[in-house]
Amino acid sequence: MEFLIITGLSGAGKSDALNLFEDMGYFSIDNLPPAFISKFAELCLHSEMDKIAIVIDIRGREFFNALFDELAKLELKGVSYEILYLEASDEALIRRYKMTRRKHPLDEEGRILDAIQKERQLLEELRGKANKIIDTSKRSKKDLYEEIKRIYSLHEMGKAMSVSIISFGFKYGIPLDADMVFDVRFLPNPYYVNSLKDHTGKETVIQDYIMKWPLTAKFYQKFFDFIGFLLPEYKKEGKSHLMIAVGCTGGKHRSVTTVIKLRDYLLKQGYRVIVEHKDINK
Repeated sequence: MEFLIITGLSGAGKSDALNLFEDMGYFSIDNLPPAFISKFAELCLHSEMDKIAIVIDIRGREFFNALFDELAKLELKGVSYEILYLEASDEALIRRYKMTRRKHPLDEEGRILDAIQKERQLLEELRGKANKIIDTSKRSKKDLYEEIKRIYSLHEMGKAMSVSIISFGFKYGIPLDADMVFDVRFLPNPYYVNSLKDHTGKETVIQDYIMKWPLTAKFYQKFFDFIGFLLPEYKKEGKSHLMIAVGCTGGKHRSVTTVIKLRDYLLKQGYRVIVEHKDINK
Protein backbone atom coordinates (compact mmCIF):
# COMPACT_ATOMS: atom_id res chain seq x y z
CA MET A 1 0.00 0.00 0.00
CA GLU A 2 1.22 3.48 -0.88
CA PHE A 3 0.36 5.83 1.99
CA LEU A 4 1.13 9.48 1.24
CA ILE A 5 0.78 12.33 3.72
CA ILE A 6 0.53 15.77 2.13
CA THR A 7 1.28 18.63 4.47
CA GLY A 8 2.92 22.04 4.59
CA LEU A 9 2.04 25.72 4.79
CA SER A 10 -1.50 26.96 4.37
CA GLY A 11 -1.86 28.46 0.91
CA ALA A 12 1.06 26.48 -0.56
CA GLY A 13 -1.15 24.27 -2.75
CA LYS A 14 -2.00 21.18 -0.68
CA SER A 15 -5.59 20.99 -1.92
CA ASP A 16 -4.45 21.31 -5.54
CA ALA A 17 -1.93 18.53 -4.97
CA LEU A 18 -4.58 16.29 -3.40
CA ASN A 19 -6.89 16.81 -6.37
CA LEU A 20 -4.12 15.68 -8.70
CA PHE A 21 -3.40 12.56 -6.66
CA GLU A 22 -7.11 11.75 -6.78
CA ASP A 23 -6.94 12.03 -10.57
CA MET A 24 -3.94 9.68 -10.46
CA GLY A 25 -6.05 7.00 -8.77
CA TYR A 26 -5.33 7.67 -5.10
CA PHE A 27 -8.07 7.45 -2.48
CA SER A 28 -7.93 10.99 -1.12
CA ILE A 29 -8.98 12.67 2.12
CA ASP A 30 -8.55 16.35 2.97
CA ASN A 31 -7.98 17.59 6.54
CA LEU A 32 -7.93 14.23 8.31
CA PRO A 33 -7.39 14.83 12.06
CA PRO A 34 -3.89 13.51 12.84
CA ALA A 35 -5.19 11.47 15.78
CA PHE A 36 -7.03 9.24 13.29
CA ILE A 37 -4.07 8.41 11.04
CA SER A 38 -3.09 5.01 12.43
CA LYS A 39 -6.68 3.79 12.70
CA PHE A 40 -7.41 4.94 9.16
CA ALA A 41 -4.28 3.23 7.85
CA GLU A 42 -5.31 0.01 9.57
CA LEU A 43 -8.70 0.16 7.87
CA CYS A 44 -6.99 0.69 4.53
CA LEU A 45 -4.78 -2.34 5.08
CA HIS A 46 -7.91 -4.50 5.32
CA SER A 47 -9.48 -3.01 2.21
CA GLU A 48 -8.69 -3.16 -1.48
CA MET A 49 -7.29 0.38 -1.50
CA ASP A 50 -3.59 0.38 -2.34
CA LYS A 51 -2.91 4.08 -3.01
CA ILE A 52 -3.87 6.56 -0.29
CA ALA A 53 -3.24 10.31 -0.12
CA ILE A 54 -4.30 12.44 2.86
CA VAL A 55 -3.83 16.10 3.70
CA ILE A 56 -2.90 16.93 7.29
CA ASP A 57 -2.12 20.43 8.48
CA ILE A 58 -2.66 22.91 11.29
CA ARG A 59 -6.38 23.08 10.57
CA GLY A 60 -6.48 20.05 12.89
CA ARG A 61 -5.66 22.46 15.71
CA GLU A 62 -5.24 20.56 18.99
CA PHE A 63 -5.27 17.25 17.11
CA PHE A 64 -2.07 18.28 15.32
CA ASN A 65 -0.01 17.60 18.44
CA ALA A 66 -0.82 13.90 18.09
CA LEU A 67 0.79 13.67 14.66
CA PHE A 68 4.23 12.34 15.62
CA ASP A 69 2.73 9.74 17.97
CA GLU A 70 0.54 8.57 15.09
CA LEU A 71 3.49 8.38 12.70
CA ALA A 72 5.32 6.23 15.26
CA LYS A 73 2.29 3.92 15.40
CA LEU A 74 2.38 3.58 11.62
CA GLU A 75 6.00 2.50 11.80
CA LEU A 76 5.23 -0.05 14.53
CA LYS A 77 2.46 -1.49 12.36
CA GLY A 78 4.81 -1.77 9.41
CA VAL A 79 2.93 0.79 7.33
CA SER A 80 5.31 2.45 4.88
CA TYR A 81 4.46 6.12 4.38
CA GLU A 82 5.89 9.18 2.70
CA ILE A 83 5.52 12.86 3.50
CA LEU A 84 5.16 15.46 0.76
CA TYR A 85 5.69 18.96 2.15
CA LEU A 86 4.58 22.05 0.23
CA GLU A 87 5.86 25.50 1.08
CA ALA A 88 6.14 28.98 -0.41
CA SER A 89 7.72 32.32 0.41
CA ASP A 90 6.00 34.77 2.74
CA GLU A 91 5.43 37.13 -0.18
CA ALA A 92 3.76 34.46 -2.30
CA LEU A 93 1.51 33.29 0.53
CA ILE A 94 0.43 36.82 1.42
CA ARG A 95 -0.36 37.54 -2.23
CA ARG A 96 -2.48 34.39 -2.50
CA TYR A 97 -4.44 35.17 0.65
CA LYS A 98 -5.14 38.68 -0.55
CA MET A 99 -6.31 37.38 -3.94
CA THR A 100 -8.65 34.78 -2.47
CA ARG A 101 -9.65 36.90 0.54
CA ARG A 102 -9.53 33.80 2.68
CA LYS A 103 -8.40 33.85 6.29
CA HIS A 104 -5.29 32.03 7.45
CA PRO A 105 -6.16 29.30 10.00
CA LEU A 106 -3.87 30.91 12.61
CA ASP A 107 -4.83 34.51 11.84
CA GLU A 108 -6.80 35.78 14.82
CA GLU A 109 -5.99 39.48 14.62
CA GLY A 110 -5.84 40.17 10.90
CA ARG A 111 -2.03 39.89 10.68
CA ILE A 112 -1.34 37.39 7.90
CA LEU A 113 2.44 37.58 8.09
CA ASP A 114 2.49 36.78 11.80
CA ALA A 115 0.21 33.80 11.19
CA ILE A 116 2.45 32.49 8.39
CA GLN A 117 5.59 32.79 10.48
CA LYS A 118 3.93 31.08 13.42
CA GLU A 119 2.88 28.23 11.15
CA ARG A 120 6.43 27.85 9.83
CA GLN A 121 7.65 27.37 13.40
CA LEU A 122 4.95 24.83 14.22
CA LEU A 123 5.73 22.80 11.11
CA GLU A 124 9.52 22.99 11.29
CA GLU A 125 9.98 19.51 12.80
CA LEU A 126 7.50 17.95 10.37
CA ARG A 127 9.31 19.59 7.45
CA GLY A 128 12.47 17.85 8.62
CA LYS A 129 10.75 14.46 8.28
CA ALA A 130 9.51 15.12 4.73
CA ASN A 131 10.58 12.80 1.93
CA LYS A 132 10.01 15.52 -0.64
CA ILE A 133 9.72 19.31 -0.32
CA ILE A 134 8.28 21.38 -3.15
CA ASP A 135 8.47 25.16 -3.12
CA THR A 136 5.44 26.54 -4.97
CA SER A 137 6.36 30.25 -4.74
CA LYS A 138 6.93 30.61 -8.48
CA ARG A 139 4.90 27.61 -9.62
CA SER A 140 1.49 27.82 -11.23
CA LYS A 141 -1.05 25.08 -10.59
CA LYS A 142 0.00 23.53 -13.90
CA ASP A 143 3.69 23.62 -12.91
CA LEU A 144 2.87 21.94 -9.59
CA TYR A 145 0.91 19.22 -11.38
CA GLU A 146 3.79 18.55 -13.75
CA GLU A 147 6.30 18.34 -10.90
CA ILE A 148 4.15 15.90 -8.92
CA LYS A 149 3.49 13.75 -11.98
CA ARG A 150 7.19 13.60 -12.76
CA ILE A 151 8.05 12.48 -9.26
CA TYR A 152 5.21 10.15 -8.31
CA SER A 153 4.56 8.52 -11.67
CA LEU A 154 8.17 7.33 -11.82
CA HIS A 155 8.57 5.58 -8.51
CA GLU A 156 6.80 3.22 -6.20
CA MET A 157 7.03 4.16 -2.56
CA GLY A 158 9.67 2.29 -0.64
CA LYS A 159 11.14 0.80 -3.82
CA ALA A 160 13.23 2.40 -6.54
CA MET A 161 14.64 5.81 -5.75
CA SER A 162 14.05 8.50 -8.35
CA VAL A 163 16.42 11.41 -8.87
CA SER A 164 15.62 14.74 -10.50
CA ILE A 165 18.59 16.55 -12.00
CA ILE A 166 18.08 20.15 -13.04
CA SER A 167 20.49 22.48 -14.81
CA PHE A 168 20.13 26.20 -14.16
CA GLY A 169 21.85 29.55 -14.54
CA PHE A 170 22.97 31.37 -11.39
CA LYS A 171 22.05 34.66 -13.06
CA TYR A 172 18.39 33.50 -12.99
CA GLY A 173 18.40 32.15 -9.44
CA ILE A 174 18.90 28.82 -7.66
CA PRO A 175 15.98 26.33 -7.69
CA LEU A 176 14.52 26.74 -4.21
CA ASP A 177 13.45 23.12 -3.71
CA ALA A 178 16.77 21.48 -4.65
CA ASP A 179 18.17 19.05 -2.08
CA MET A 180 21.74 19.60 -3.31
CA VAL A 181 23.24 22.42 -5.40
CA PHE A 182 26.53 22.19 -7.31
CA ASP A 183 28.39 25.02 -9.00
CA VAL A 184 30.30 24.18 -12.21
CA ARG A 185 31.27 27.72 -13.16
CA PHE A 186 34.94 26.75 -12.73
CA LEU A 187 34.82 24.53 -15.85
CA PRO A 188 36.02 25.98 -19.20
CA ASN A 189 33.22 28.08 -20.68
CA PRO A 190 32.20 27.56 -24.34
CA TYR A 191 30.37 30.89 -24.23
CA TYR A 192 33.65 32.70 -24.92
CA VAL A 193 34.28 30.71 -28.10
CA ASN A 194 32.43 32.54 -30.89
CA SER A 195 31.64 29.39 -32.85
CA LEU A 196 30.17 27.69 -29.75
CA LYS A 197 28.31 30.35 -27.77
CA ASP A 198 24.98 29.87 -29.59
CA HIS A 199 24.97 26.09 -29.11
CA THR A 200 23.80 24.28 -25.95
CA GLY A 201 25.13 21.55 -23.73
CA LYS A 202 22.74 19.10 -25.38
CA GLU A 203 24.88 19.21 -28.51
CA THR A 204 27.96 17.07 -29.09
CA VAL A 205 30.08 20.06 -30.11
CA ILE A 206 29.64 21.62 -26.65
CA GLN A 207 30.08 18.35 -24.79
CA ASP A 208 33.28 17.60 -26.69
CA TYR A 209 34.67 21.05 -25.87
CA ILE A 210 33.92 20.72 -22.16
CA MET A 211 35.09 17.13 -21.94
CA LYS A 212 38.45 17.72 -23.67
CA TRP A 213 39.91 19.48 -20.64
CA PRO A 214 41.70 17.31 -18.02
CA LEU A 215 40.04 19.37 -15.28
CA THR A 216 36.60 18.23 -16.46
CA ALA A 217 37.46 14.54 -16.45
CA LYS A 218 39.01 14.82 -12.96
CA PHE A 219 36.00 16.70 -11.63
CA TYR A 220 33.44 14.31 -13.14
CA GLN A 221 35.18 11.31 -11.61
CA LYS A 222 35.12 12.86 -8.13
CA PHE A 223 31.60 14.27 -8.60
CA PHE A 224 30.03 11.00 -9.73
CA ASP A 225 31.82 9.05 -6.97
CA PHE A 226 30.46 11.54 -4.43
CA ILE A 227 26.89 11.30 -5.72
CA GLY A 228 27.18 7.52 -5.94
CA PHE A 229 28.18 7.45 -2.27
CA LEU A 230 25.45 9.83 -1.11
CA LEU A 231 22.35 8.40 -2.79
CA PRO A 232 22.27 5.06 -0.95
CA GLU A 233 22.69 6.95 2.33
CA TYR A 234 19.74 9.21 1.50
CA LYS A 235 17.69 6.13 0.65
CA LYS A 236 18.51 4.59 4.03
CA GLU A 237 17.07 7.72 5.63
CA GLY A 238 13.78 7.21 3.80
CA LYS A 239 14.29 9.49 0.80
CA SER A 240 12.44 8.15 -2.25
CA HIS A 241 13.16 11.18 -4.42
CA LEU A 242 16.07 13.59 -4.53
CA MET A 243 16.58 16.77 -6.54
CA ILE A 244 20.13 17.67 -7.57
CA ALA A 245 20.65 21.12 -9.12
CA VAL A 246 23.75 21.92 -11.19
CA GLY A 247 24.41 25.54 -12.08
CA CYS A 248 26.66 27.56 -14.34
CA THR A 249 26.45 31.24 -15.23
CA GLY A 250 23.65 31.13 -17.81
CA GLY A 251 22.43 27.55 -17.54
CA LYS A 252 23.07 26.81 -21.19
CA HIS A 253 26.42 25.05 -21.58
CA ARG A 254 28.41 23.64 -18.66
CA SER A 255 25.51 22.81 -16.33
CA VAL A 256 23.54 21.18 -19.15
CA THR A 257 26.46 18.98 -20.17
CA THR A 258 27.13 18.03 -16.55
CA VAL A 259 23.49 17.07 -15.97
CA ILE A 260 23.50 14.89 -19.09
CA LYS A 261 26.69 13.11 -18.01
CA LEU A 262 25.33 12.65 -14.47
CA ARG A 263 22.09 11.27 -15.90
CA ASP A 264 24.02 8.67 -17.89
CA TYR A 265 25.97 7.67 -14.79
CA LEU A 266 22.87 7.33 -12.59
CA LEU A 267 20.98 5.31 -15.19
CA LYS A 268 23.83 2.82 -15.22
CA GLN A 269 23.56 2.63 -11.42
CA GLY A 270 19.89 1.66 -11.70
CA TYR A 271 18.26 4.91 -10.57
CA ARG A 272 15.18 6.39 -12.14
CA VAL A 273 16.19 9.79 -13.48
CA ILE A 274 14.19 12.90 -14.36
CA VAL A 275 16.04 15.67 -16.22
CA GLU A 276 15.12 19.32 -16.60
CA HIS A 277 17.10 22.15 -18.19
CA LYS A 278 15.54 25.16 -16.49
CA ASP A 279 17.27 28.06 -18.24
CA ILE A 280 18.60 26.55 -21.46
CA ASN A 281 16.42 28.73 -23.71
CA LYS A 282 16.94 32.05 -21.91
